[in-house]
Amino acid sequence: MTETTVHPYPPKDSFDGGDLDCGNGLLLLIRKHIDPLSPGELLEIVSRDSTVEVDLPSWCNLTKNELINVHTEPGLWRFLVSKGPFTPPADAPAPITDVATTNVDPDIALQPQKLKKKRKKPQMAITQEVVEPSIPQSLPEPVDATPILPLSVLSLGSWPRPRWLLSSLHQHLEGRLGAADFEADADDAVQLAVAAQERAGIDVVTDGEQRRDNYASFVGGILQNCQLIPVTDLLPYVDDPEQFNKELQALDVPAGEVRHPAVFGPLGRRDPLTVPEVEFAQSVAQKPVKVSLPGPYLLTRTMWMECISDRAYDDREALAVDIVRILREEVAHLLAQGTSIVQFDEPVLTEVLYGEQGQGGRTFMCGALGERGALDEELAFAQHLLEQVTQGFPTDRLALHVCRGNWTTDESSALSGGYAPLVPLFRSINVGTLILELCTPRAAELDALTGIREDQRVGVGVLNQKDSANDTVDDVIARAERAIELFGYDRVLLNTDCGFATFADNPIQSARAAERDLSLLAHARDQLRTRYGAAA
Repeated sequence: MTETTVHPYPPKDSFDGGDLDCGNGLLLLIRKHIDPLSPGELLEIVSRDSTVEVDLPSWCNLTKNELINVHTEPGLWRFLVSKGPFTPPADAPAPITDVATTNVDPDIALQPQKLKKKRKKPQMAITQEVVEPSIPQSLPEPVDATPILPLSVLSLGSWPRPRWLLSSLHQHLEGRLGAADFEADADDAVQLAVAAQERAGIDVVTDGEQRRDNYASFVGGILQNCQLIPVTDLLPYVDDPEQFNKELQALDVPAGEVRHPAVFGPLGRRDPLTVPEVEFAQSVAQKPVKVSLPGPYLLTRTMWMECISDRAYDDREALAVDIVRILREEVAHLLAQGTSIVQFDEPVLTEVLYGEQGQGGRTFMCGALGERGALDEELAFAQHLLEQVTQGFPTDRLALHVCRGNWTTDESSALSGGYAPLVPLFRSINVGTLILELCTPRAAELDALTGIREDQRVGVGVLNQKDSANDTVDDVIARAERAIELFGYDRVLLNTDCGFATFADNPIQSARAAERDLSLLAHARDQLRTRYGAAA
């Protein structure tokens, strides 16, 4: 414990942020020190930047960390912050009252709009150690996997996490639970998720993404020279903090729990991103295993933030070069592990087409905080990245998933619009399966996909996991038959529109309901195979 005499209570930890401001690195250091603390423990933040006196109370208010005290000296500020609400311990000594302190005006703490907009400086003074990224000399060759038969039922990816795993996950992210203990809990949860999928009778399972905090940003906790921080810590880096805060408050996703990758050096893949997920799932599953990866455009949009990532990269195109390389490394190792299907998630493609700032889609559907360019420019960039990532791999082992957001059961909160503008992109990239949200009316007409390549199969969303309580097997069959009419049964696979728990803290369904949904798909598959003479 760090001793102090200037605050009412002694802090558990203390650090000196120097002259860093909240928009130029201080929040990353705060996160590094506050995460390992237990709820209610105190952190002292020493600063020599006068703007922090206004910005830090706003940050505390937005992140629900309680500001206990501010002590000022000439050119120096000492902030005492509790991780979450603070309750003085019963045996604590009487608060110190004979020191010169400046308590924060409560009105200031309620004004997130006073946070500075992002500012560019020649170089950040962040203290994270930048390491030399690992770059392999060669990649392994694919090994054969079990073929996926027509009309097979595929799990999309995510599965609801048990409450005890959520607790372990957050403790692990905050550095309060060791890797071995977390992995043991995650292994137990994966066995439950796989068993539920197999009881439902589906053909291709996943590990349920049980080890991830959400479908995409988890890579930030694995890659070299990257740090995961809560979305609320990023307010100073967005163009309009006040508007961004409104978006955070309007959505069902718990913003304080959603973490975002912050790149502070050249990215490297020293450790695999998802290979361990597949290895363990294969060890407990009787069915082929697929895995989902965040796509290259999604990751580039997510990770490119000026005043953070521009310390390592001149622009997002330079960042994308390393993201493409890392994803290719991961895909090669996954295929060498015998992964049945490697799926790239690119929901941000529909955000490019139909998203508007202020509606929530930009913020949480893709986690992309940076501004996007013109529509044609963005689609061309996304197509280029996907072409690079998929080039040369077995086409039938790669898939692309596109939806319109999966953070709430409120259909009115998600984006709407058809796939027609994406068909040229679909045709150009080396993926053999398009796994698409198609059941919800927001996805428009299935006919728009008739322009895809003839060697591409369609994983048809035949059940909307957000609104499926009253669906029957006959409903699923009717939706699947429409796809069979258009593409032929040999090109149709069956899946839900999206996963069941894209964000760990905000599942769309319970595990019981998710198993029921997959069971409906499996029963529909059996009847369709009998009807159309497909091999079981």
